[in-house]
Amino acid sequence: MEKAKVYFTDFRTKVDTPIMEKLKRLCIMGGIKKIDMEGKFVAIKMHFGELGNLAYLRPQYAKAVADLVKAQGGIPFLTDCNTLYPGSRKHALEHLDCANYNGFNPTTTGCQIIIADGLRGTDEVEVPVKNGEYVKSAKIGRALMDADIVISLAHFKGHEMTGFGGAIKNIGMGGGSRAGKMEQHSSGKVVVDEEKCRGCRRCAKECGSNAITYVEGKAHINKDICKGCGRCIGACAFDAISNEQWDASDLLDRKMAEYCQAICQDRPTFHINIAMDISPNCDCHAENDAPILPDIGMFVSTDPVACDQAAADACQKATPIANSQLGANLANEEFKKHNDVFLDSNPHVNWEETLAHAEKIGLGTRDYELITMK
Repeated sequence: MEKAKVYFTDFRTKVDTPIMEKLKRLCIMGGIKKIDMEGKFVAIKMHFGELGNLAYLRPQYAKAVADLVKAQGGIPFLTDCNTLYPGSRKHALEHLDCANYNGFNPTTTGCQIIIADGLRGTDEVEVPVKNGEYVKSAKIGRALMDADIVISLAHFKGHEMTGFGGAIKNIGMGGGSRAGKMEQHSSGKVVVDEEKCRGCRRCAKECGSNAITYVEGKAHINKDICKGCGRCIGACAFDAISNEQWDASDLLDRKMAEYCQAICQDRPTFHINIAMDISPNCDCHAENDAPILPDIGMFVSTDPVACDQAAADACQKATPIANSQLGANLANEEFKKHNDVFLDSNPHVNWEETLAHAEKIGLGTRDYELITMK
C-alpha cells in the first residue's frame, strides 16, 4: 500500500483570516471536493460533549464542514449515537437537549442533528465487517448507515481506555448503537483491589448498570450485571479498579477498529482531526481536566488510520504541559515513565493496538506523507 496523504495546518492565522476559513482550505487541499456529494446525504459524525465538559469542538467547526458539503450539493447532518453510561446523552431527547445546550443546533451549524441509533439507542443495522477477526457483524446506528458519505469531525485528545480519541474512535465507538458499544466493551469485566479502595463511591456514580455496591466500605462489582464498559476504571483516582482480563483494553482497541471498518467500507469517507484542548480523558466526562499538551493543529485525510497516526505522532513530539495530569505524572519521581505522552498520562492504555489492527484489516495505512499548509 502506498503512503497516504495527510494534510496539516496549525492554528496561526492572519488578522483577517478566520480559523474556519483555514479549515475549509485545508479540507479542499485534502481532497474533499473530489467526493461527489450532489444530492447525497452526508453524515458529519462528531461528539457534542457531555454537559459540564468544555473541551469538545465548538459548533463553528461543524458549520465550516457543513458549508463545504452544501457548496458541493450535498445534504449534511450532524450525528452521534447514544451513550452506554449515564449522563446527558443516554437517549435521543436528552442527547438533543445536550447538543443544544452546548451550542449545536440548525442555526449555529447550518444543518440538522440526527441521533443515529434512535430514541432509545436501539435503532441499529447489523453490518458485516470485512476482514473482521473479533466482530463479524457490527451494530451501527441506522441513520449513520443510511448516509451516502461519512465525514469524521473529531476532537483529537487523550483517553483513559484507548490512549487517544481521534477518527477511528469517533467513528468506531461513536457509531456503535448501545448494543454495539456493549459488544466493544465486553472483552473483560473489572475487579476491585480492596486494599486500594477508599470507598469514595465515585465509581458507582459512573457505572451505567448499577453493578457497584459497597460492602464494609469497599466497592463490590456484580459481574452478572457489569457491562465491562470501563467507566469505573477512569473514575477511580486510586487505581483500585482494573480489567480482570489482561488484554481487555487491547481487544477493545481492535473491536473499535473493526466497527470503524464496518462504517467506512464501501462508501466515500473523509476524516478531520482537530488537535486542540488536548484533555487527558474523553469528552464523555461531565468535566475536563487541563490539557496535557499545547494546541497542535488540524489534520485531514481520506485515510482514517493515517489521519490518526499523524496526529498521534505530532502529540509525541509536543512538550507536555507541567500543570496537567501528564505533567504531574512526569514530575513524580516514583512514576514509571514510558517516554510516550499517552501512556504517561494514562499508564494502562495500549493506543498503538488500534492503529496496528486497523491497518491489518485494511481500514488504512500507518505510512503517510505529511503535507503542511501555511
